[in-house]
Amino acid sequence: MLNKYPLWKYLLIVFVVLLSAVYASPVLFPEDPALQITGSNASINPNEATQRQIKSVLAREQSSASIESEKTGSLLIRFQDEAERERLQPEIKKTLGDDYIVALNMAQNIPDWLVSMGARPMNLGLDLRGGVHFLLEVDLNAALEPNLKSYASEIRSQLHDKKIKQKGVEILDQHLQISFDNDEMRTQASGLILRNFPELVAENVVSSDELLLSVRLTEQKLKEIKDYAISQNLATLRNRVNELGVSEPIVQRQGAGRIVVELPGIQDTAAAKRIIGKTASLEFRLEDWEHTGNSASYGPVPIGSDRFPFKENRRPPVLVKNRVIVSGDRVIGARASFDQYGAPEVNIKLDNRGGKQMHAVTSKNIKRNMAVIFVEYKTKLKEVSKDGEKVLIPVTTEDKYVINVATIQDALGFNFRITGLDSVAESSELALLLRAGALAAPMYFIEERTVGPSLGAENIEAGLNSILLGFLVVMVFMVFYYKVFGLIADVALVLNLVILVAIMSLIGATLTLPGMAGFVLLGGMAVDANVIIFSRIREELAKGEPPQAAISAGYDRAFTAILDSNLTTIAVAGVLFIMATGSVKGFAVTLAFGIISSLFTSIMVTRALVNLIYGGRQLDKLRI
Repeated sequence: MLNKYPLWKYLLIVFVVLLSAVYASPVLFPEDPALQITGSNASINPNEATQRQIKSVLAREQSSASIESEKTGSLLIRFQDEAERERLQPEIKKTLGDDYIVALNMAQNIPDWLVSMGARPMNLGLDLRGGVHFLLEVDLNAALEPNLKSYASEIRSQLHDKKIKQKGVEILDQHLQISFDNDEMRTQASGLILRNFPELVAENVVSSDELLLSVRLTEQKLKEIKDYAISQNLATLRNRVNELGVSEPIVQRQGAGRIVVELPGIQDTAAAKRIIGKTASLEFRLEDWEHTGNSASYGPVPIGSDRFPFKENRRPPVLVKNRVIVSGDRVIGARASFDQYGAPEVNIKLDNRGGKQMHAVTSKNIKRNMAVIFVEYKTKLKEVSKDGEKVLIPVTTEDKYVINVATIQDALGFNFRITGLDSVAESSELALLLRAGALAAPMYFIEERTVGPSLGAENIEAGLNSILLGFLVVMVFMVFYYKVFGLIADVALVLNLVILVAIMSLIGATLTLPGMAGFVLLGGMAVDANVIIFSRIREELAKGEPPQAAISAGYDRAFTAILDSNLTTIAVAGVLFIMATGSVKGFAVTLAFGIISSLFTSIMVTRALVNLIYGGRQLDKLRI
């Protein structure tokens, strides 16, 4: 029988429509402004004492904000409005101190049953929803220190080889200062440095009691090092943000030594802030077996060795050789996993040079201990007086502690693992930092704020109105021109919109203003297939075909033309997505998925509705 669908097709359509309605529904629940409280590192989690501190601030400020515990271990403070949140953030931050990060966020109001099904609101781009804005200052002076240390070591070695005696090499305020016993040695050293290190400038220092030589980097070399530090930090930050899964972030340089990070939609900003600003790495060193014992843990440190505390003072401090076997910059892969006892660990993969260094050292020190040292640089702003005025200057401190000491059972190579970690969160964070790469210089946050839509509320409202107006005009035209068939096409158009929102929410696509333009365009394209079908039906009726046969022939004969035209549009959207960048990709995503959903609604859904209304009936005349 013509124009009859089997039952399974009707059930499939109902299933798709209901499922789409469920996954599109989160857009109906607005979010609340919130503050997210997270530990400054993965081993610190907010506890009951933290909640009591926060409640005391809220009570003192007469705030009705509520505190919620999250599965990730962080706390979420939900506010009534953004003004109250911005007023209380500094107070809460001051009360909790440096152990916790107090970050701006948005709290969802989606019902638990929707969350349990994996439903989430559609991601909005920075131009539609705004987001969180971080401005970071790169401590360029700290970027010079590793280079100066390297030059100091190399100069000592070359002076020793040439039998030029020096009393000491010190790093002082972005330059090296070398002291000598006599002027002849100083002159020889100056000539040696100028010959072998063209990027250095050596000058005699006038002093009444010492013979000193000042060694500085040339201006060109200084600029090169600072530019490298900025470029490396930019690349590392992009890697870290990508690891966090943030949709369409902005990470770019601003001025001489600043970096702007903008995260659209204000996602998990507390975790992002902790990961973005952390300057952490690893060092692998041999334990100083020559001076082991209880006295070595607390007595004088022997020459050629260093002493570091064990993590959380679980064991006495560890005495290690000051030579670093391999550091974190040689890590090219890191993955969090579990050992045979279910304890968290991190599997490490080194680059070619790092693997060779590790193998060369460990093969000669089998049955001796090797320590894994966690290195973190923390930069804070300190208020000092300068020329009678109080100014803020960055002060960087180095924090090192031992996370594991293990006996070398066999020569290690490119792949090995480290244990001694407290939690899965800690192993995951360490693996992320190692994968993303180390920062070339410490950074500190000098500004954090939420940013409104960059195109302004009026433009956004105009964009939404254009979508509504565009759909309304199309729907009115279809009803006016095609009568009942036009009304059927309108129902399919609305369902197409619901399905498209559901798809974009499910896959985590980001909607931008060009994406909204894609919605407007789809308003016309979605009914284009129905226009072709309905025109075919009219042609068949004009030929004298019976109504039922005309309907069947209209859908069947129009299908090939509809499929061909839509496939070419999808291909163009694919090219746009691959070649374009930024918000243009949002347009391509909206267009591609809109075409796919419109094929389903304009052909299958409208055919089902037409079959339900006209199928199985004796029709003498068909108005279309």
